[in-house]
Amino acid sequence: MPSGFPNSPRLLKGGIVTMDPTSSTVQSVIALQYNPDSLTRSLQIQAVPGGADGVRVDALRLRGPAIETIKIEAELDATDQLEFPSQFPITAQYGLQPQLAQLEMLVNPQVETLIADDNLANSGTLEIIPLEQPLTLFVWSKSRVVPVRLTEFSITEEAFDPNLNPIRAKVSLGMRVLNVDDLGFAHPGGRLFMTYLTNKQQLASRAPSVPLSVLGLGGIL
Repeated sequence: MPSGFPNSPRLLKGGIVTMDPTSSTVQSVIALQYNPDSLTRSLQIQAVPGGADGVRVDALRLRGPAIETIKIEAELDATDQLEFPSQFPITAQYGLQPQLAQLEMLVNPQVETLIADDNLANSGTLEIIPLEQPLTLFVWSKSRVVPVRLTEFSITEEAFDPNLNPIRAKVSLGMRVLNVDDLGFAHPGGRLFMTYLTNKQQLASRAPSVPLSVLGLGGIL
């Protein structure tokens, strides 16, 4: 929330960006109203599977980048804006519906795309290519911009105005980070993932290393 101190540092917002996967043109920018208090990340290691019938495998090899998932809960609240309906006429008329609809369109195709797909089917096209959505990016600071696919999405509407427009809501988002195994190195999302992984590698190199004595060891082997 905004600080009452004029010299307080500007708080960056997390959010979601969609872009055309071919031209890399930004299509929409969605900033979270309030940054979540917590962000949950899990990494599934892509290890080489164990061998069968006594066949040895290299247990130290990785098949690719870890599969990372991210979960957040975002809060939306229109209460402050409803106090000034002349300044926020859209909120006064629709409550939080526009913001919620913008998020919901991340997991729904455009109406025009559905109609075009139906026209192709009616014209006798034998195979309809699955509908392609824009490339979705989760942004959590300039060092964490990752291509994602939304895997979980739920909305809890908690309060309503007299016209039953939601005025307070919680949105839970589950996202799977798309890496170069999913997109390829040449894809815009693949390049963004490589930048994300490079940032991790650089940050890891900045972490201090401690002597073995801290672990109670005089040496290894």
